[in-house]
Amino acid sequence: MSIPPPPGTPQPQEPQGSYPQGQHPPVPGPPQGPYAAYGRPPYPVWGQGYSPYTRPAPVNALAVASLVFGVLCCLPAVGLVLGVIALAQIRRKGERGRSMAVTGSVLSSVGLALWVVLLATGGLSAVWEGFKEGARDSGALTRGECFDAPGGLEGSFYDLDEVSCAGEHDGEAFAVVRLPGGRFPGDDEVTATAEDKCYALRSSYAMDAWAVPDDVDVYFILPSAESWDQGDREIICAFGNTDARASLDGGSLRNDETTLDADQVAYLKAVDVQEAALASAPPESPEDDLAANTRWAARVSAALTEEAGLLTGHTWPAGAKEPVAALVRELEAMEKPWAKAAAAGGADTFYEHYDEAVGLESPDRSVTAREALGLATTPPSSEGDGSGTGDGTGDAELDV
Repeated sequence: MSIPPPPGTPQPQEPQGSYPQGQHPPVPGPPQGPYAAYGRPPYPVWGQGYSPYTRPAPVNALAVASLVFGVLCCLPAVGLVLGVIALAQIRRKGERGRSMAVTGSVLSSVGLALWVVLLATGGLSAVWEGFKEGARDSGALTRGECFDAPGGLEGSFYDLDEVSCAGEHDGEAFAVVRLPGGRFPGDDEVTATAEDKCYALRSSYAMDAWAVPDDVDVYFILPSAESWDQGDREIICAFGNTDARASLDGGSLRNDETTLDADQVAYLKAVDVQEAALASAPPESPEDDLAANTRWAARVSAALTEEAGLLTGHTWPAGAKEPVAALVRELEAMEKPWAKAAAAGGADTFYEHYDEAVGLESPDRSVTAREALGLATTPPSSEGDGSGTGDGTGDAELDV
């Protein structure tokens, strides 16, 4: 049984046709009026089948790490391994970061190849030495550098200005002695160390004492108690003018294996044996200490024999063979009276043999040999001066 709707009451209509894209038929509210009890089917509601915004895929963390290691080149093997693993994970998980993983792998491969080359050629040690050199105090001098000091090389000063050796300069560092840590040892001990080390090291920098001008002396630039507390542990051994307020002329005083040829080095090493023995003379005269002087004569006798052997054992250029041979004959002749002086029983006998040995020495033979080898031919004006064989007393205290 059904109850017909009242006349004139419109029947509910199903939606006709299609709605424009993006529009939907309105959703009617609950049925109203006398027919509400019979109900009415609701209109369908359409909704979105996707999220209101798009979430991007995450970036692979290993790809980022590979790129970082590749750029830094500190652990290239690690960067390469991380890059390979990252590429595999990106393909499997659909993550981002492929370009970073590839870049990191390439840079790490290049870095790994460089490390292999350095290890194979020994370049790694050079890199490490360069790193240590760069880690030093930027204000510290190194061997071979020239400098100016406020007021010249005397008194105390706080800083040194590195300058070119080509022009005038106050000093030229020929050695740097590093002192051990701990408490400041005191001015006297530091000075004693400087005297011992600097005079021993000067000949390794200026092998040819004849090439060092007469107005050059040895100076020590020392740490003070105040600079010691700030980390200063270096003694700088330097050449300077005998007048501490004057400058050195342009040009470096360095003459060693870096500036000399093999024949020149061989000659200078041989003659340095005798020079070192002669420089070890005792301060006492034979009358005051005969034993000390006879021991000195024995050292000189042995040095002459060694020098002759070194000169004979080297193959010299054609133009230097005869001058060097003449010098060897002189050395062999001088050795005999020095050996007799070493066995002297009294001061008079010592002087007799000493005078004989000195009389056999001819500077002309050394000059001829040096000229043939291209070395300096003007001997120092006197032994014991500022030419590098004396006992220069110029010392300055460095405050930093």
